[in-house]
Amino acid sequence: MHRILIVDDDKELRSHLSEILKGAGYAIDEASSGSEAAAMAAAAEYDVVLLDMIMPRGGGAEALVEVRKLAPRSKVIVMTAFATVENAVDAMKRGASDYVAKPFKIDELLTTVRRVLEEARVEECGQSRDLDAVLSALSNPIRTKIIRVIASRRSMRLMELARELSIEDHTKVIFHLKILREAGIVGQDGDKSYVITADGEKTIHCLRILDRHLAE
Repeated sequence: MHRILIVDDDKELRSHLSEILKGAGYAIDEASSGSEAAAMAAAAEYDVVLLDMIMPRGGGAEALVEVRKLAPRSKVIVMTAFATVENAVDAMKRGASDYVAKPFKIDELLTTVRRVLEEARVEECGQSRDLDAVLSALSNPIRTKIIRVIASRRSMRLMELARELSIEDHTKVIFHLKILREAGIVGQDGDKSYVITADGEKTIHCLRILDRHLAE
């Protein structure tokens, strides 16, 4: 479950936002000032910080910089009643991922949150410790099909995989499996069946994200 920190000095608005976001399936915490938000962001890992830019105690602009410094993996969406191009650009320069203008529509808010979370997942895909090897492994359609087939079956032997792929030349399948193993995407269990590794699961997650983007 994704965690969101709502930061606003308006208690009624925080409660309203909390109800909306909890209803959408998110885990919610609240902060009433920028300084409180910075302390909470440093102590816990939030996927998104929804931050009001105008607050009397611990201004939003300063809090934005502090949150980005203390919790660089957290994405910040700023809320402002003064939505201008200049304000938006300034917030982006300070590290915000997006912004919503007050008063905002519920659908607009939820769409912005989902978009920022999706962008974060895409960024994670690009942070592979061996990105070149992964991209090389995925550059061939046979290898991407092997990954998808093994993932759907959980484990497969060589002959089963060759039949599923309709490839008579088993050495070709072995060749592609070798590349996938070297990239750390595929491994073998005690029965010599091919399985997806923990790093391979991350690769599959990236493939699904790419599939959704291509389908849009």
